Amino acid sequence: MSNVHRIGVGGIAIESSTFSPQTTRLDDFTVLAGAEMQSRYPFMPDWVFQGRTDVQWLPCIHARAIPGAPVAPETYAHLKTRLLAAIETVLPMDGFFLDIHGAMNVAGMDDAEADLAAAVRELVGPCCLIAAGMDLHGNVSRALVERVDIFTAHRLAPHDDAIDTRERSCALLLRCIDEGTRPARAWLRIPVLLPGERTSTLVEPAKSIYASLATESAIAGRGTVLDASLWVGYVWADEPRSSATVVVTGTDTTAIAAAAERVARRYWAARERFTFGTPAGDASWCIDSALEPGPTPVVISDSGDNPTAGGVGDVPHLLGHLVSHPKLREGGASAIFASIPDPDAVRAMVKAGTGAEVGVDLGGKLDPVNGSPLRVKGTVETVFLDDAVGGDLAVLRVGNVLVIVTSRRKPHHYLQDFTQLGLDPAACTVVAVKIGYLVPELRAIARRALLALTPGAVNQDIGSLTYTRVLRPMYPLDTEFGEPELRAELIS
Repeated sequence: MSNVHRIGVGGIAIESSTFSPQTTRLDDFTVLAGAEMQSRYPFMPDWVFQGRTDVQWLPCIHARAIPGAPVAPETYAHLKTRLLAAIETVLPMDGFFLDIHGAMNVAGMDDAEADLAAAVRELVGPCCLIAAGMDLHGNVSRALVERVDIFTAHRLAPHDDAIDTRERSCALLLRCIDEGTRPARAWLRIPVLLPGERTSTLVEPAKSIYASLATESAIAGRGTVLDASLWVGYVWADEPRSSATVVVTGTDTTAIAAAAERVARRYWAARERFTFGTPAGDASWCIDSALEPGPTPVVISDSGDNPTAGGVGDVPHLLGHLVSHPKLREGGASAIFASIPDPDAVRAMVKAGTGAEVGVDLGGKLDPVNGSPLRVKGTVETVFLDDAVGGDLAVLRVGNVLVIVTSRRKPHHYLQDFTQLGLDPAACTVVAVKIGYLVPELRAIARRALLALTPGAVNQDIGSLTYTRVLRPMYPLDTEFGEPELRAELIS
């Protein structure tokens, strides 16, 4: 290799619920190629990292989809082929940053990320270092760890550190290339599988456990431990690899194994203390509680059909309770519901125009197991065409509830998602959002937050889901089993 380090960048990222009745296809992915990928790496302006002029970053392709259903095999094959073709055009390379989520499911395939990593490894060769920066809701198999040299994952949930994780992974990769280091990995599977809403790092015990990861990595300056990462796993994937996992990357095998085992023991010991970080109850309880006297707005998470966790997004269960509540039909309270995908309803509202009275059947089409269409009548308040994510959008007023209807699934995380439609969530009594724990902009406006335990492909009632392939015993699916060994496996 020359004195200039050549480092490729690319990956495929999605979180896939195997309980979803849908299939994720090519048009569900946003694919960035070459220079278009710059937006994912703001810490690398003009592809210059840490001011280094002796490093050439080689963007290949990155494909990302909103969390959802298992990926169609032909879609995965197409994206994988594109990525490998792009890598081949820029060979040889010293390193590769594999930008993945960690919970992609491809129909008919176990462990899609390990399959992707194996294909990349075969192409780039044994001498090229591969680093992965991942979501902490990934399911990390031994097979994946065998194919990737350096691991790191988010340490915050909500993922306020997503960009920081990518930066940390790239920094570790470059450091190892500079030093000529090929690190070892200590991998440890923990038989615990919990939803993100019970493992948020905003509250204990996850707050302290994740804070301890920095301590485990504190001796990195001596070249012993490069990174300690803990994945809570992705609970809505019925796969053998699904579980919490620890991976510690470093050069001293004794030190990284000991660190992995310490982290795993902390997590296992805390398993019964993980609970929802916000008050939780069924839809009726959440709405009644939100409408009690007190500061507003109250933000309700419609968690069971949360598209940011893999739900289809069109189960109208919570919406039905909202539009039928007396205080929201005729009283002084007001609400926004964000959102429900229904292209037929949007087309009808766009055709009718602003101010028109329409009757539409909302939702219940993508996930008929958990919901059926909800018949509503209301006034078209707003029409917004060609949103980059949601397609054509419309707002329907049903009593005092403003319902955002989208042509495609669209999470509503940012205030801009509301204000572009002329809506002010801070001025409402209730803001109901298909989400789990609240992201920063919603946390900032919420005077109170409630978690609605609703039906859907990402139902929080884990015990009600039918698992046939997860390795057992697994807490909390099983509670009566002995202490696990929690012994790290070394991979180099």
